[in-house]
Amino acid sequence: MERTSARRNAVALAAMLAATGCSGLVQRAGGSLAEGVAEAAMRHDDPELVAAALPGYLILADAAVQAAPRDGDALVRAARLYAAYAGALVRDPARRRRLSERALGYARRAACLRSGTGCTLRGEGLRAVLAGATAEDVEPLYALATAWLVWIEARREDWGARAELAEAELVLRRVAALAPDHDDGGVQLQLGVLSALVPPALGGDPEAARRHFERALRLSGGKRLMVKVLMAEHLARAVGDRRLHDRLLREVLAADPEAGRHTLENVLARRRARALLEEADRVFGDGG
Repeated sequence: MERTSARRNAVALAAMLAATGCSGLVQRAGGSLAEGVAEAAMRHDDPELVAAALPGYLILADAAVQAAPRDGDALVRAARLYAAYAGALVRDPARRRRLSERALGYARRAACLRSGTGCTLRGEGLRAVLAGATAEDVEPLYALATAWLVWIEARREDWGARAELAEAELVLRRVAALAPDHDDGGVQLQLGVLSALVPPALGGDPEAARRHFERALRLSGGKRLMVKVLMAEHLARAVGDRRLHDRLLREVLAADPEAGRHTLENVLARRRARALLEEADRVFGDGG
């Protein structure tokens, strides 16, 4: 009970500080306070509470960037927070597009910091940035890939936006080359989804997708339930494997969502698993 109250207080504290306008607090929020609030949010088991509290912290993240516009860590934190909020907790399409635009803007600024002026994250400019990337660039590049994918997803009906998927994938694959185990397997999870997007009949590689998903599961020690959910949704459905689909989702529903910094993600994963199971007959046909 005490730990749950502490998490709620940390999120509420961030919202309160966002409204104070105190520059000293804003600058300190770029460090340990910001990280502590983000950690508390990830460990929370009530998505609605987090969704209600995080907008105040979004403003705090904006203020931290304004106070230090060339602080790479502040830019990465802002990009990650906006991308996570837009991708997981916002359902209104217009808001998702708007918030994902801000996430991508912050991520691009962070990725360009070490490249100096004239940084272009498109075409040959992007390839040049990626070719020169080192282990020090993993965090900003991962923030860029994640924000870019959320940005594309928020514009799924826009073919122009979808055409940028290939470049977002280039960034993600460069991160995987530099740090294949990054983010408790998160980079492998995203590669699994991307590898499963193209149907096998059109040249997709479901076995590559399976390898990425299984590696993500191993790297997270089985604690990230979203791995199984996305494996069911994107791989099992793509290859028409109803047995794999239902087994993965039932395992998610039977699992304890409490898993440290993956708790919030797991609660959302269980909700998604329930919804996917409910529509399985329609997707696969009553005969399975």
